[in-house]
Amino acid sequence: MTELHYLDAGTALRLFRSRELSPVELMEAVITRTEAVNGGINALTETLFEEAVPAARQAAARYARGRDLTPLLGLPVAAKEKHGLRGRTLSQGLVARKGELAHADHPVIDRIRRAGGIIHARTTTPEYSCATVTHSPLWGVTRNPWNRQYSPGGSSGGSGAALAAGLAPLATASDIAGSTRLPASFTGTVGYKAPYGRIPGLAPLSADHYRGDGPMARTVADAALLANVMAGRHPGDHSSLAGSPALSGPPGADAGSAVAGMRIALCIRLGNYPVAADVEANTRGVAAALRDAGAVVEEIELPWTTEDISRTMFTHFGYLLGPAMEDATAESPELLAPYTRRFMADARKAAAENRFVDGIQAETRIQAELAAAMSGFDALLCPASAVAALDADGMYLDGIDAGGQRLGHYWQGHMTAPFNISNRCPVLAVPSGMADCGIPTGVQIVGHPFEDATVFTVGAAVEAVRPWAGLRPDLLVNSQAPGPRPVRPWED
Repeated sequence: MTELHYLDAGTALRLFRSRELSPVELMEAVITRTEAVNGGINALTETLFEEAVPAARQAAARYARGRDLTPLLGLPVAAKEKHGLRGRTLSQGLVARKGELAHADHPVIDRIRRAGGIIHARTTTPEYSCATVTHSPLWGVTRNPWNRQYSPGGSSGGSGAALAAGLAPLATASDIAGSTRLPASFTGTVGYKAPYGRIPGLAPLSADHYRGDGPMARTVADAALLANVMAGRHPGDHSSLAGSPALSGPPGADAGSAVAGMRIALCIRLGNYPVAADVEANTRGVAAALRDAGAVVEEIELPWTTEDISRTMFTHFGYLLGPAMEDATAESPELLAPYTRRFMADARKAAAENRFVDGIQAETRIQAELAAAMSGFDALLCPASAVAALDADGMYLDGIDAGGQRLGHYWQGHMTAPFNISNRCPVLAVPSGMADCGIPTGVQIVGHPFEDATVFTVGAAVEAVRPWAGLRPDLLVNSQAPGPRPVRPWED
């Protein structure tokens, strides 16, 4: 029961039910932790503690009665700011929209509240969730708890930083090109990109088949817990699917053996992504651990290029997200961050150079290439990012250095977008190790379309057999400065 703020959600629920722990105790521990360390990482846009503590007391009373014990009852949940709460601000990081209010709860917020979860804090994003670093003129820079020189990634960077720092056991996230999986990778947490339609979104951009909302957590089982709550048909999202995948991960010692006999494809570069040496080493370490657990792991290649993926992705954005962003920001474009203006310009340029049908043809080709590569396998294993870290203050407007190469667009340093193009595939991001710069790295576990349970089985196995599960960053309490490289105990 030491470091109560790092208690996983599943254990907390068990202790709530046995009356060994009160939801009030957990909430107070999380609040104390937040007040101590959030100043050094800036993971939150606001806290709702005055509402959260009474809600925790109400949850404790329900446990005492032994009735109405809903799936998340009494658990603190940090919500990404774009997931609106009725009557609370909904700015999406935009200075021009500061003070605007949400008129209703976002579908995932509604589901969390109905399940008894307590929204106690809201997490930072870049403007319009359109960058893979998390900073904005409105909220400032969010830093990685493992090493504050670096970013927790984006766009769900505040959620990843909050989880890694012990500010919440569960958090909401979203993903249109990697915005859940990249922060999970950079912060040593777990992020789930569900198949399109599995978890309801908010109209009108819920119609965008690249996007999706979902869970982040510190364990695979906790990510499954929150995914089960979020999933299912919703009247506000016509694309949402009926039913829930009822996900779970094999518990404890059984998790590793659950992959025995499974066939897993290993693809280090997804074509020509220039993967950093430490990222590759950690990915191969995961593959070796799965082999030791009894899985058959075979290395494969894919015919993709970073240029082709980027062109296909921005053609898509040029006909949907880009115009939506331009409409939403037309009155005050001068207030936008440079990365937001760059995103819209790239989307506009891609639409001018490629017809909508050109993008659809490219998407279906990429999907077919992935299906062919995964034929005969249960899942695909690959890195989440080719680069091990992003600077917390970085804009990357002129590209990025990756694996000894200079890439024209910094998004080409990440390996998540192909699976938004192929967005019926479930993808789970789990930690793979530590980078040389002192922050975590992560892998993606990709399943066949709508085969959600497979990626959770593999993810639980990775979690069980890798030695750094449960390690925590050494935060400098109340420090505003970037922290030192953390100790890596497995190197002793």
